[in-house]
Amino acid sequence: MRFLHDATPATDLTYDDVFMLPTRSSVASRFDVDLTTPDGVGTTMPIAVANMTAVSGRRMAETVARRGGIAAIPQDIPIDVVGRAVRRVKAAHPVYETPITVTPDTTVGEALALIPKRSHGAVVVVDDGKPLGVMTETDGVGVDRFAQVHQVMTVDVLTVPADQTPEEMFDALAERHLDMAPVIDSGILSGVVTRTGALRSTIYRPALDADGRLMVAAAVGINGDVPGKAEALLSHGIDLLVVDTAHGHQDKMIETLPAVAATRDAAADAAGRRVPIVAGNVVSAEGTRDLIDAGADIVKVGVGPGAMCTTRMMTGVGRPQFSAVLECAAAAAESGHHVWADGGVRHPRDVALAIAAGASSVMIGSWFAGTYESPGDLIRDPDGRAYKESFGMASARAVANRTRDASGFERARMALYEEGISHARMYLDPDRPSVEDLIDAIIAGLRSSATYAGARTLTDFHERAVVGIQSRAGYDEGQALHASW
Repeated sequence: MRFLHDATPATDLTYDDVFMLPTRSSVASRFDVDLTTPDGVGTTMPIAVANMTAVSGRRMAETVARRGGIAAIPQDIPIDVVGRAVRRVKAAHPVYETPITVTPDTTVGEALALIPKRSHGAVVVVDDGKPLGVMTETDGVGVDRFAQVHQVMTVDVLTVPADQTPEEMFDALAERHLDMAPVIDSGILSGVVTRTGALRSTIYRPALDADGRLMVAAAVGINGDVPGKAEALLSHGIDLLVVDTAHGHQDKMIETLPAVAATRDAAADAAGRRVPIVAGNVVSAEGTRDLIDAGADIVKVGVGPGAMCTTRMMTGVGRPQFSAVLECAAAAAESGHHVWADGGVRHPRDVALAIAAGASSVMIGSWFAGTYESPGDLIRDPDGRAYKESFGMASARAVANRTRDASGFERARMALYEEGISHARMYLDPDRPSVEDLIDAIIAGLRSSATYAGARTLTDFHERAVVGIQSRAGYDEGQALHASW
């Protein structure tokens, strides 16, 4: 990447402070752009879901991996629970969506509570794995909550065989004017497919491990028996280990990483496959080099840019994210390593600019909190708008979760000091309520940005990007108007 007119910025820059110049391009279609990440993780698009309790869980992990990214299960989750989540992600179908299933005698109220857990808006009624019908949210309107689903379900249901192509599945659904259908393999429910899902399966490539299963990551902190926790997570089959703390450039991180790396190396399989280690967070070249020297394969960059983070306002510590990514990526490249940009993205343009600055993936948190797939319960405000609660990982709420085994005195003492928002409403976008909808927008923007740069890969994109510095008025000029002026 180079700056327009080879100008050297006088100040550090956020994503809002910069723009990308279109250059001569031979890339005719955005579908000619290969978004496979160059960091060796195995993801086919540069999106990672942050290890935040309000954002990343089993549903998020399998959905994002199905489209080519990876999600990290948070460090606050008990190891045995993480193990169950990893097993379920690995058991999920790499193409078809995982259905929500109920039995015929399930109450309507129970079924309605389950429907928002997935974006396809229905539960499949099964008996011994065989589908009997489908119930949607509309089917439950005005029905007694203690009625049973067999009384309201639709029994005239289109099912599609598992050996059909996505195009054939799409055509079958379109012909019947249906949005969703169960997928059947030898008479047994294998998954569900939607019209949009059938289209997506021809555009995205899932992120798969060596055995063809969906990929998933998990996080550990730097306190306690970190090598022991890492060993347990590796035994559960995770594909990426995130060693995470708010201030990654500290002695405790640098002392912990070699032990974690040794544990990882000892767990390498017979084929020599080693799980990559992501460590952070830092915002300087020195911090990046120190973490790489200590054993990190990828360094996570970002202090204070997140929507739930109050670090900069509380402490004055942090750095504008675009400049942080640019400097850290250059430092990592000196030794053939990579960085992830963690936080501060609020628009597709920000993801493209992070990649232009040199990030191999962009970690997203709060933006994905307001989706069907995030772990929280769906809540409606007095106006009927759907939202989920989000909170920062250094907030009092997160600290309380993380220190649940400490004494009451210790928990109360630690609660006096917090950085981060404990309660925030992340509203679902009615037009893009699923994480897949947001990924569509992000990837469309990134692919298009690559064509403007004449880049066919993410590495090309970073090398070819020309970035300029703009005023606030320049940023405002680029925003669309939703009403006349």
